[in-house]
Amino acid sequence: MSAETLTPADQDREQIRGSNSNDNSHRDRDPVRRTSWRDRAGRAVTSIEARTPAHRDRAIDGLRAVALLAVPLGHWMVGGFTRDGGGALHNASPLATLDYFAPLSWVLQLLGIFFLVGGYSSVLSYRRATARGESSGAWLRGRLVRLGRPVLGVTAVWAALLPLLSFAGVPGTTLRTAAVLVVQPLWFVGIYAGVTALTPYCVKAAARLGAWAAAPLFAAVAVVDVLRYGPWAEAMPSWLGLVNLLPGWLFAYQLGVSWGEGRLGRRGGALLLTGGGALFALLLLVFHYPASMVGVPGETRTNSHPPSLLVLALASLQCGAAVLLRDRIARALRRPALWAPVVAVNLSAMTIFCWHQSAMLLAAVPSAFLGTVGGLTTAPDSLGWILARLAWLPVFALALIAIGSVTRRFDAPWKGASRAGRAAAGALAAVFALYAFAVV
Repeated sequence: MSAETLTPADQDREQIRGSNSNDNSHRDRDPVRRTSWRDRAGRAVTSIEARTPAHRDRAIDGLRAVALLAVPLGHWMVGGFTRDGGGALHNASPLATLDYFAPLSWVLQLLGIFFLVGGYSSVLSYRRATARGESSGAWLRGRLVRLGRPVLGVTAVWAALLPLLSFAGVPGTTLRTAAVLVVQPLWFVGIYAGVTALTPYCVKAAARLGAWAAAPLFAAVAVVDVLRYGPWAEAMPSWLGLVNLLPGWLFAYQLGVSWGEGRLGRRGGALLLTGGGALFALLLLVFHYPASMVGVPGETRTNSHPPSLLVLALASLQCGAAVLLRDRIARALRRPALWAPVVAVNLSAMTIFCWHQSAMLLAAVPSAFLGTVGGLTTAPDSLGWILARLAWLPVFALALIAIGSVTRRFDAPWKGASRAGRAAAGALAAVFALYAFAVV
């Protein structure tokens, strides 16, 4: 997820931020005549709308925002805790005991949309860069740096937090649980960086084959699945599934590149939607793939790590729907009240992605000292837990907003950081990586 993939273009970001700054400078300083929050929100919405370039693709930004928000919502709903007798927190999931919870993962696992929009945005960025005479290597370096800054920030902060929390009496088991949760979404950054590096090749493939350039990737995953789940499964090496990592996640990205190049239209979208939906049902009902799109504790077979053919079937369905609904989404986002939240989410994309697990931990870790708290440190094995967890979601969201108000600085270039400061951050991040690798 590069910065351009997850956020609006830099020039739009600066325009919008500039508008917010100007709004602040013109606030009524008279305490008697202080404007209400509704007035301030209305001015912000109007300003964002006025400063949005006419060429901005609102549908792509809207799809990106929805896919992004599904990440914290999904992790907050399927990531539970149990508290042992010593007050330590352990990871748990409602998916392990509540079978009817699995369909929720079909809705909240929007990685197909993520990669589709990523490929679309990357090819446009790549085309602009090459038109300016920028080399492919320079373009890729820029995107990887924008990816790396926030990841470096969150891991460095947690490396510093762990000994402080231990000194404050937080059990070591809780710290290991926290490390697992913090690392959990960051694997995506490495995968995304890998597929982004292949953008020039994806462009060439789209030019030659159009949207059909994704078909060989789909076929590769299907072959691996037949080998590891079919009649020859016992003879296959345990690492065979890892072969699916690249084609499995590159599939939707390649579709996005083809879409951005104008080689994927409504007919292709309809084929992806119907074909993906039919295959999804076939794999579930006939071939008995696991129903959950994410890993379930205690289960030996998972769909996402590495991706199975079911993940690609769902991605096909999602991508087809996105292509077909694009115009409707764009029209809906012409309404300033709907467009402003999309801009806000995109501007905070990497902050949301990197810090949402920390927001949940901010609520869970202190509560463990109080005993068991419904929906937070009680076992996620009942409808009551689900209702209680839903009540916690606004708390997690507020915690994320508070954390983000401080940590968003990691997303932007670290212009004020000294060489020693950057080296210290890198060293802390490396320490956290070693710790997380040891406990995951």
